[in-house]
Amino acid sequence: MKNVKNLKMYKKVLIVVDMVNGFVREGALADKHIEGTIANQVALIKQYKEEGNLVIFIKDTHTENSVEHDRFGGALHCIKGTKEAELIDELKPYENTENTISIEKNSTSYIWAENEDGTKFLDVLEGLENVGEVEVVGCCTDICITNGVLPMMNYFDQKNRRVNVTLYEDAIDTYGIPGIHDRKQYEDAAYLLLKQQGAKVKKIGTK
Repeated sequence: MKNVKNLKMYKKVLIVVDMVNGFVREGALADKHIEGTIANQVALIKQYKEEGNLVIFIKDTHTENSVEHDRFGGALHCIKGTKEAELIDELKPYENTENTISIEKNSTSYIWAENEDGTKFLDVLEGLENVGEVEVVGCCTDICITNGVLPMMNYFDQKNRRVNVTLYEDAIDTYGIPGIHDRKQYEDAAYLLLKQQGAKVKKIGTK
């Protein structure tokens, strides 16, 4: 975490989930519809950077032998060392800059994300002991967003930490497959569950 001096200094965190080429631009699981969220994500990242708050980039990163591929029809995706596992070009300029952390994940939940150097998302959460607000953007709404947000909120509850968790629906999207994965249906189900568990769902600029 060379770009972060002291985790205790942060009171707000923005988590940008899986805005990698393999889900947005190319590969078996990419859906260019997700590009519609990029402008709002960039605006939030810039705001966080200007305010000196923390931005965490989560990047889906696998090997060819990762068992998660089996859950998605065997489709190999976001293989480490390929362009698919890299942030999209619009977000790359903010990676590895001051007040940012990038963590790779090998499952649909970023709660277990861990880099080869030993940087773990759970350790980062523990170190962010003064954080009172976590905001989440990225993809995919019903999979990696939901599977990351729910255990993160459970962690805060377990530790008796009062942290507001907000999702910006105009900076989050999921993929669509006609007749198999209806975008609106799955997003509605995800937001219903997330709100029932205490997460706030709103659009950027609304209170």
